[in-house]
Amino acid sequence: MKRPQGFDPSAHPEREPESGPSPSGADGPGDGAGSPSGLRSRFAALRLPGSSAARPDRQSSDEPSTTAEEARIDPGVDRSDLDDQGRTTGSRAARPAEPVRLATVDSSRDEARRRALEARRASRRASRQRRRVERLEVRRFTRRSRHRRATWVAVGVVALLLGASVGVAVFSPLLSLQTITVDGADRVDAAAVQEAVDDQIGTPLARIDFDRITRELEAFPLIASYVTETAPPHTLVIRITERQPIATVADGDAFDLVDPAGIVVQSLDARPEGVPSVDVGGTALDGTPFRASAEVLLALPAALRTTVDQVTASTADDVTLTLTTGQRVVWGSAEHSDRKAEVLAGLMADQASRDAGASVEYDVSAPDNGIIRPI
Repeated sequence: MKRPQGFDPSAHPEREPESGPSPSGADGPGDGAGSPSGLRSRFAALRLPGSSAARPDRQSSDEPSTTAEEARIDPGVDRSDLDDQGRTTGSRAARPAEPVRLATVDSSRDEARRRALEARRASRRASRQRRRVERLEVRRFTRRSRHRRATWVAVGVVALLLGASVGVAVFSPLLSLQTITVDGADRVDAAAVQEAVDDQIGTPLARIDFDRITRELEAFPLIASYVTETAPPHTLVIRITERQPIATVADGDAFDLVDPAGIVVQSLDARPEGVPSVDVGGTALDGTPFRASAEVLLALPAALRTTVDQVTASTADDVTLTLTTGQRVVWGSAEHSDRKAEVLAGLMADQASRDAGASVEYDVSAPDNGIIRPI
């Protein structure tokens, strides 16, 4: 049989045939050169061109190879030294694995010291935490107590000041009445008013008897109303409003100035100018004729009121005005006086445009139908 090219019989000696029965069952060499198993052994040992035997940079078949799995297991093998089949190449030697360094084991005494040190540290931390919590609690409770104490102190101070103020104002002579001032007095004698109320001198301002002052001022008929005002520390101010006369009423040889309520404000020997006289036929000043006359005078405009010379009324429905020009005005009752005053002003303007010097009578008793009559 022809040997294949490259076959080296010295490198691959023939295996001795093993003793045993032959495939045919006869005695003889069972694995000889011509047997199938011998042929397989021979062909397995062949190195064809292009194999690892023909390449000088590859590892020879006699050198041990290392697979990738073994490289992963061995930490000393670098992955860059592996070939395509996972075997280490022969050109670079595997680096030796570094020795494993084992941690030293503390002895029982060192372990006990370490645990004792950690226990002391934990105890100190717990103690600091406890002291911190205690300080916070103490601060919280003391802050609340301080606030409560401050509140009670403030309330006490306010109550004390209020009580002291009331005591000074009511019982102390520091705020007693020493001066009485009267404002608004024209016809009223201010000195008489002060003398009437001077019995309050020396009384604390908070304890002045104003009811008594009212009774004392009622004796002055010219005072229509009044207002009192205390001006600490020692002054009482009385502001009075006097009665204003609206007409004069003859009383014998004298003339009494009366206000709209029929109160005599002042008695004069002569009739004052600019104040109309009222003739109510001898009736009382608090009767309906005088009240109707006073209401008519109050309804007139101020410019027209100054031109009225006399008002006559026997009843409440026959009020008649006599002007300083000699003209008369039939007013009637005091009802609708404002409307009648507007109608009268229109009639007088119309008469002045036609004949201002004529003596006429204006009838406004029916305000919807004013009449002008010659006298």
